[in-house]
Amino acid sequence: MTNHTAHADRLWERYKAKQDKQARQALIELYAPLVKYVAGRLAMHMPNNVELEDLESYGAFGLLDAVDKFDPERDVKFETYATTRIRGAIIDGLRSADWVPRSTRAKAKALEETIQVLTNRLGRSPSDDEVAAALEVPMERYYQMLDEVRGTVLISLDDLVGGESPDEAVRIADLVVNDEQPVDHDLIQTESLAELTAAVEQLSERERLVLSLYYHDGLTLKEIGHVLGVTESRVSQIHTKAIMNLRTKLQWF
Repeated sequence: MTNHTAHADRLWERYKAKQDKQARQALIELYAPLVKYVAGRLAMHMPNNVELEDLESYGAFGLLDAVDKFDPERDVKFETYATTRIRGAIIDGLRSADWVPRSTRAKAKALEETIQVLTNRLGRSPSDDEVAAALEVPMERYYQMLDEVRGTVLISLDDLVGGESPDEAVRIADLVVNDEQPVDHDLIQTESLAELTAAVEQLSERERLVLSLYYHDGLTLKEIGHVLGVTESRVSQIHTKAIMNLRTKLQWF
């Protein structure tokens, strides 16, 4: 057991067994970097009008909630539990602030509807060229639209499904990219899983790879760009289109 782990275990014992407020504060300070980490990853997909400091402020509430509700006796690492809480708090904060302009929502809707029509017609995920042609816009403008709506699609894949409570639910992202499927599928409706599987199978190989590298392996967009041999901006566009494909198929919103 490392010194860090032993120190954390002592703090958890003091807080949970004795309601030691100093131990609680020490735990919050110990795990504060988690907030910066989660907020930083989400910020990569946000438009310029969203401040990192705001994301961190929302996330701080998630950390407080995680510290208060975490059960050290359960076979779950606090970092895993807290990350979900922090991410959820940030997303709730963004939704409450209604930060997406109407014009951006309109562009996202147009893209989603076009992708859905093409998917139904072709029986597969449409290519970028096909979507741009259907929208009657040049490729440069199409890629610009993907950049503009990137923040609106991030929330979808981080939504929770299944379970009778947030603690039992799982992120859609975890279902999409995890081939081993370690989650309890009894928590999720069979129809939803079947639809999700079918939707993922319709993604292109590159789209599936980007989702896996980002959500499962934890790579940054820049690192994924190095793997694929493309720019960070192009990776962001691939990510956005992949999530739109899944969202239009499942109609999560």
